[in-house]
Amino acid sequence: MPDISHQEWRERAARLVPATAHRIGGTACDAGGDGFDAVSPRDGAVLARVPSAGKDEVDLAVAAARRAFDEGPWPRLKPAERKAVLLRWADLVERDRADLALLIALEMGKPVAEADGIELRAVVNGLRWYAEIADKGLDEAPRTADGSLALVTREPAGVVAAVVPWNFPLTMATWKLAPALAAGCTAVLKPAEESPLSALRFAALADEAGLPPGVLNVVNGPGEVTGRALGEHPGVDVLAFTGSTEVGRHFLRYAADSNLKRVWLELGGKSPNIILPDAPDLDAAADTAAWGIFFNAGEMCTAPSRLLVHRDVADRVVERIVARASALRVGDPLDPETEMGPLVSSRHRDRVLSYAEAGRADGARLLAGGASLDRPGFFVQPTVFDQVTPSMRIAREEIFGPVLSVLTFADADEAVRLANDTDYGLAAAVWTSDLSKAHRISRALRAGTVWVNCYEEGDYSVPFGGVKLSGHGRDKSLHALDKYTDLKTTWIEL
Repeated sequence: MPDISHQEWRERAARLVPATAHRIGGTACDAGGDGFDAVSPRDGAVLARVPSAGKDEVDLAVAAARRAFDEGPWPRLKPAERKAVLLRWADLVERDRADLALLIALEMGKPVAEADGIELRAVVNGLRWYAEIADKGLDEAPRTADGSLALVTREPAGVVAAVVPWNFPLTMATWKLAPALAAGCTAVLKPAEESPLSALRFAALADEAGLPPGVLNVVNGPGEVTGRALGEHPGVDVLAFTGSTEVGRHFLRYAADSNLKRVWLELGGKSPNIILPDAPDLDAAADTAAWGIFFNAGEMCTAPSRLLVHRDVADRVVERIVARASALRVGDPLDPETEMGPLVSSRHRDRVLSYAEAGRADGARLLAGGASLDRPGFFVQPTVFDQVTPSMRIAREEIFGPVLSVLTFADADEAVRLANDTDYGLAAAVWTSDLSKAHRISRALRAGTVWVNCYEEGDYSVPFGGVKLSGHGRDKSLHALDKYTDLKTTWIEL
């Protein structure tokens, strides 16, 4: 984290003049509809007016990506040359981390210390990880009968549309773009309406790094217009999306109604965090539970929003979580000391508060928070409910905010039943000192990731994604390349 004071961050914000135009074919393009305001959740101020891409602008972006794929050098470069460009891109992101962290903090409310130390660290690591993979892939030559030769080659799939959310705007973009570009694909990125500015700066750095024109294009606009145009576009070969289950369904319909493009979905979650009485450190488990639900203001698909705690230790664990919630420093995301910033928009703040009201109405007991803060911006207090039952809305629906629902259980079998009693299956955790129990419970949980005695741990070597309504396909790891490549068989009679 740069040694920059709160006042210095505010002064940088006051001087900020962000780029707003779409990036199509390596140049700025401000065409489109009436546009929309990029609003900062820290105070409700308008950061910039951003042009909105309609069908015409999406056509231009896809055409640029198609030309770059069909005629341009990128898919035909030696893999080591693609690697060199991606490494330069990572170096430029590292160089401009402070500027990118400021944009992220301003447009979606993430504390600037976390934008720099967590999000941008993940971006730089991701670009470098897939850059190093670019020239490490191996094709296959299966053994066949004498007189024949079979070759199986992995080839880039074509034009990729990446539609990403606002909660980790550049991390999610990197998860899609880095493996796609490393494989030789070209791309069109559509950021969320709430976080367009950091994406445009990110793409400008890619151009500066030497990415050929048209390899990476950025179009901004509402999902129902710009996102839909990408989903229905016959020139898009692969669409990768992170966001809500509702919108994921739309993209599957768009693909069915157009060219049957492959659609990869990483969707919502209602992740269970199971604390057994034999957890190796109950205080550490409680502290991690509190950190997990309040980190990024709870705006995470993997947030451990359902705490399942054994009844024998529930009082101790919940008491510590409530204390942590009450002590959390909520404030200006430009203050390096802030631990939790605002929610991304006034609409989302009101939605989260409606769940707090639903929890009270359904009979859950409010132990902390449950209200907004009396200050400018879109802030919600860290909120904890106990005496929650599985049928309550706060136990079943993804809130995407700093709201924890506490449920208790009598034994491990009941914990697994409660954990799996959800339409989602993105992530889960279990805290126990019993190795055998840890293995049995992990296998029984229906989730793409299970953490044992930790939460949100991992690196680029392991895949990430869900089951059930949390989607399909995997980001991160070598497995991400499967989404952006095709296997071609060539059979030769000798």
